[in-house]
Amino acid sequence: MVPQNKSKEDHDEKHGNKSKAVKASPAHSTVALIEEEMEDVDPWNLPELKDTGVPWSALDTKGKVLRVLVSVGKLVLLLGFLYIFICSLDILSSAFQLVGGKTAGDIFQDNSVLSNPLAGLVIGVLVTLLVQSSSTSSSIVVSMVSSGLLTVQLAVPIIMGTNIGTSVTNTLVAMTQAGDRSTFRRAFAGATVHDFFNWLSVLVLLPLEVATGYLYEVTKLVIDSFKIQSGEAPDLLNVITDVLTESIIQLDESVLSGIATGDAEARNKSLVKKWCQTFTNATLMNVTVPGPENCTSPSLCWVDGNYTFTLKNISKTYNVQKCKHLFVDVHLPDLFVGLILLAVSLLVLCSCLVLIVKLLNSMLKGQVAAVIKKILNTDFPFPFGWVTGYIAIIVGAGMTFIVQSSSVFTSAITPLVGIGVITIERAYPLSLGSNIGTTTTAILAAMASPGDTLANALQIALVHFLFNISGIILWYPIPFTRIPIRLAKGLGNITATYRWFAAVYIICCFFLLPLLVFSLSLAGWQVLVGVGGPLVVILIIIVVINVLQKRKPGCLPAALRSWDFLPLWAHSLAPWDKVVGVITAKCCCCCKCCQVAADDQEHREKECVENNNKPHREVYDNPAMSAEKEVENEIKIELKILKMTQL
Repeated sequence: MVPQNKSKEDHDEKHGNKSKAVKASPAHSTVALIEEEMEDVDPWNLPELKDTGVPWSALDTKGKVLRVLVSVGKLVLLLGFLYIFICSLDILSSAFQLVGGKTAGDIFQDNSVLSNPLAGLVIGVLVTLLVQSSSTSSSIVVSMVSSGLLTVQLAVPIIMGTNIGTSVTNTLVAMTQAGDRSTFRRAFAGATVHDFFNWLSVLVLLPLEVATGYLYEVTKLVIDSFKIQSGEAPDLLNVITDVLTESIIQLDESVLSGIATGDAEARNKSLVKKWCQTFTNATLMNVTVPGPENCTSPSLCWVDGNYTFTLKNISKTYNVQKCKHLFVDVHLPDLFVGLILLAVSLLVLCSCLVLIVKLLNSMLKGQVAAVIKKILNTDFPFPFGWVTGYIAIIVGAGMTFIVQSSSVFTSAITPLVGIGVITIERAYPLSLGSNIGTTTTAILAAMASPGDTLANALQIALVHFLFNISGIILWYPIPFTRIPIRLAKGLGNITATYRWFAAVYIICCFFLLPLLVFSLSLAGWQVLVGVGGPLVVILIIIVVINVLQKRKPGCLPAALRSWDFLPLWAHSLAPWDKVVGVITAKCCCCCKCCQVAADDQEHREKECVENNNKPHREVYDNPAMSAEKEVENEIKIELKILKMTQL
């Protein structure tokens, strides 16, 4: 027997009616589930690089041989692109020296400004940005100290500034990975962890140095204790890269040092090296002198009328062999040559970086990625886990010593952090080791100085070394003090949401802020303290309130427990993001409108040309044709009349 409810449902289905007794289960939105899952996923976890290819065990002999050949070919291409990448960084440094090198020398020459430690710090940052090489700016400082134009105490803040300026290169490299949000988050944080370490070290050690002379006194004690003899800095990676870079451009480094030391002739010389081999000959010649007291000796002095003559060795330099590079015979100003090299090197640098990232993504898959991640990111067993970071510091120092450039090493690991091979926690000690590695190269270079200037040159190099060691002691041994990692992750989260903020960060921290401090320093320390003091106090108050809001909001008044009492634009980037979006949209619309207008104009011009090129035809009425048409029309009318009469 069929139940009544069932028969009713069948009746309703037959007649197409919907049963009101049926109750649907409550609907659940999948949006909330997705949001919960996204909240649970840590954006800083390394992504899984999945192997989408055929497994090795499933390949036949031919397939295995082909895969091995392809892998070897990719490795060779990777090494080739890495080589070109390093060479392009070297060319980029030369380009910046050509564009702003003489300006850098002029800045260093102003000794009155350098007496202000804060101004010296900013000058070190700006000059390193101009020449894009901390080794070049450090060598200028060393030459000034050696010549007696600059004391070691005044050179200490400049060395600190060069440490900050050299960290902008890898930050710019991270900008090339802005296409993917998660990759950009990791890459930009991995690059700026180096920046934050340098800035925080300066904030602590510069006031300490001004108050106590800590770096100067310790390095002087080391120099006085050891009898160090002169040596030569080894050429490691330069032996390989100079083959390509010196065939493109060669610079005369003595010109920059000459400008910094006040040589008037150096200002009129070109930085582009013309003659690579010269010969200096000293000849004993008769020369006139103002009086007998200026003669070389009484026996080599005679008077002829109103003139006094003496014998003197006159040195004359003869050009023997020209350099062999692309710009040796190009008669262009240094600025134009620098701009050409700057554009080309940036293009090659970005292209190589993109290709390196693509190759790494294709190579680091499956088991290979798992092995590399395990080697780079795994800590030692429990009792010795703390040793892992220090080994990473040693590895970073050794690799930087080999490539002889901290910019090259940190720029090379930045894309690895972006694609998820290295964690930021591991990139941090590698960057710290890179800072040490670049100072050891400077120490060896200083040891090549002459005996009379060896002590001062070596002391400046040791100041750089001790500054980085002190920074590591401050910001690494205790996990709680690894503040640069937290700051870099915070900045990475912001730039992942608002990618335009990365450009704002670079412009403000490396250009606008140093220029502001430098301008205030030129006005005098009274103006610097009067303007900068209140700004620093306000910044400290904001930082303290932010920390208390996150950790102990109960200690604050109710109004200060959040920044909601301020306008939205004062505590959120969302309104600024809308402004940037509107500006970019208008720019894009203007570009599109201009393109459409240009296309319409071009189309009209083409139509006019086509109309002008068409042959003009004049139509005349033919009387014969007109008569025939009239006859046809009369016949049609008669036929219509006949049909109507029949009806």
